[in-house]
Amino acid sequence: MLFAFALVGCGGTHGGTAPAPAPTHRELTVEQQAMHLLSRAAFGPRPGDLAAVAQSGPDAWLERQLHPEEIRDDALDVAFGEFPVWKESARALAERNPPQDLFIRDLRKARGIAPNAPFTMTADDSAAFKTINVRANALVNQFQAAKVARAQLSERQLLEVMTDFWENHFSVYAGKMPTRFTLLEWDRDVIRPRALGRFRDLLGAVAHSPAMLYYLDNWQSAADAQHLTLTEYRAMQKAGGRRPPIRRRGGLNENYGRELLELHTLGVDGGYTQQDVIEVARALTGWTIQDPRDGGGFIFREGAHDAEEKVVLGHRLGRSRGESDGEEVLDIVARHPSTARFIATKLARRFVSDTPSAALVERAAETFRITDGDIREVLRTILTSPEFYARAAYRAKVKSPFELVVSARRILRASPDTSPRTVQAIARLGEPLFGKLTPNGWPETGDQWMNSGALIDRINFGLQVSQGRLLGAPVEQWPPWATLEITSLNRQVDGVVDELLGGDASDETRRVLMSGANPLVGSLERRPTLRDLVGLALGSPEFQRR
Repeated sequence: MLFAFALVGCGGTHGGTAPAPAPTHRELTVEQQAMHLLSRAAFGPRPGDLAAVAQSGPDAWLERQLHPEEIRDDALDVAFGEFPVWKESARALAERNPPQDLFIRDLRKARGIAPNAPFTMTADDSAAFKTINVRANALVNQFQAAKVARAQLSERQLLEVMTDFWENHFSVYAGKMPTRFTLLEWDRDVIRPRALGRFRDLLGAVAHSPAMLYYLDNWQSAADAQHLTLTEYRAMQKAGGRRPPIRRRGGLNENYGRELLELHTLGVDGGYTQQDVIEVARALTGWTIQDPRDGGGFIFREGAHDAEEKVVLGHRLGRSRGESDGEEVLDIVARHPSTARFIATKLARRFVSDTPSAALVERAAETFRITDGDIREVLRTILTSPEFYARAAYRAKVKSPFELVVSARRILRASPDTSPRTVQAIARLGEPLFGKLTPNGWPETGDQWMNSGALIDRINFGLQVSQGRLLGAPVEQWPPWATLEITSLNRQVDGVVDELLGGDASDETRRVLMSGANPLVGSLERRPTLRDLVGLALGSPEFQRR
């Protein structure tokens, strides 16, 4: 019964089921189109949003969202006064808040103690470091809370959705960063400004970012046998033509080269070989970080670069081209036909269906190719397509934990949470921010999010929200509360379905709401309260899907 409650009553196809043939028109009503668009191209509606989008027209709302630079974001700007960390650089934060080994390094330097000489921190030193560590953890929490606040409050909702999409596509792990603050610049300076731009620009920014270079070890990658620099060549001439001894380095690291092809561009079946992986890795030798643990940025070190000729996906790269090797590789893979298809597939899967139609993917891939990877235009193709507005697509996607929590905060018009509590709630549901250890990102299809344990956690989440345990979101401050609280049970159920579920609920969900039967503990022995109804609605299958 628990499984039935959690999954029945939603329109659309589920993971593993092929969608119906593409219709030639929009099968949804205008009101459903508004709900669908706000559930896919935004993190769910706020009170009043559905009526506003239906009145102005979904296409007008989408066109505005495709140009976020023209949208004022006053409420977010005000809220961000509570998140001063957002304006700081990783280097400045790292200098003021070093980890213990760098704290000791700086103490040694300040006191003139040799690096290898014995050293013991005094009680005052330990107290000072404890203060720094507490402050650093608070700043990390503030950054993560700010990411949630942006998704919840920003009027530029499509930009926020796409930032979340790309941060999962180019997934990095918080536990393997050069500093505790590197991810701040990753989100703010690398991904977000390019989330709706050209794919090649985004790919290049990612390739130069300390977050990606460190996570996939490219910052340490170097040619095993280094080639002659100009200085060495002249020294060789002076030595009568004898070549100096070959310098050995740490060696070539293929991690980033492999994931660049497999996860970021062509896809696992994109037509590359293991030799291409090696050649890409060789082209990217010398792409590294200056003083990584002090928050330094990208630097190209020619001495670590493999300067010999390379062949990448059939393209020949000549000798001694330095940093240009890597740039040309990025050009090649960004414009490869397999990349257009791979990115189009992932975007169609994100916005339309776990199993998008081949026809939609091909149209989106063609837009990608003819616009030179213009993400905005690819989204326009997908989000105005008949497939997007097909009945089979309506509520066909399961919300990720991040989407679920943010959508609950939005529908209840919660105030921003500057504490780590909302971030922790997302983690408890299975998606800690930047917490995916492997580079393939969090699941993209519903079958990977839904199991019996996850269902129970999600229903519990809805009930906990109704009990006031979502910080900044007391249900008594939900705009319809005052009116609904004094009406009959029938009208309360209708109001909750209208306001929280977009007016669409299955017969089963309505029966659960009328009875107040908590799927976890059974039927109530009293009339359900409005608080009960809100909790059950937030745990319903309709609210779990988008």
